[in-house]
Amino acid sequence: MKKVAVIMGSDSDFKVVQKAVLKLKEFDVPYEVRVMSAHRTPDEAAEFSKNAKKNGFGVIIAAAGMAAHLAGVLAAHTTLPVIGIPIKSAAFDGMDALLATVMMPTGIPVSTVAVDGAANAAILAVEMLALSDETLEKKLEDMKVKMAQGVIEKDAAMQRKVSEL
Repeated sequence: MKKVAVIMGSDSDFKVVQKAVLKLKEFDVPYEVRVMSAHRTPDEAAEFSKNAKKNGFGVIIAAAGMAAHLAGVLAAHTTLPVIGIPIKSAAFDGMDALLATVMMPTGIPVSTVAVDGAANAAILAVEMLALSDETLEKKLEDMKVKMAQGVIEKDAAMQRKVSEL
C-alpha cells in the first residue's frame, strides 16, 4: 500500500494535523509526518516532493497557515495528488491560508479542504488510495454506513424528545 506524506509548515500546526494522522491510523494507512517550510526550507520541500513517488508515497497532505504556500510548492515538484489544509491564524481567521491554498495556477492543482479540515484531508487521501485498493474501499463504505446509522439514531432520539413536549 502506498504511504501518505503529512507535511506541515510548522510544528505548531500539529494540533490540527494530528486529526489527519488519527484518521489515517483508523484506516491502517501508512504515513510519515514531517515539518518543512515553503519559505525557510524550500530546497528540502522541493526535494521531498520530487522523490515522494519513488519513496512509496501515493498522496501528499500539506498543512500551512498564513502565507500557506507549502501545498503549492510541493505540488509544483510532483505528479502525486496534493491535498492542502489551510490552517487558521489569528490575523485573518484562516482566510489568507484558504485563498493561498486554493488559488493555484493551471497545471499545479491542489485539492483543498476546509480551514483546519485535517480529518477530511485524510479521508480524501484514503479515497484516492482506495481507487486501487479494495480493502480501503470497503473501510470507506463501512464508515459511510456508520455515519448514516448515527444520523438515523439521532433522528429517532429527536422524535422521542419532540413527542414528549
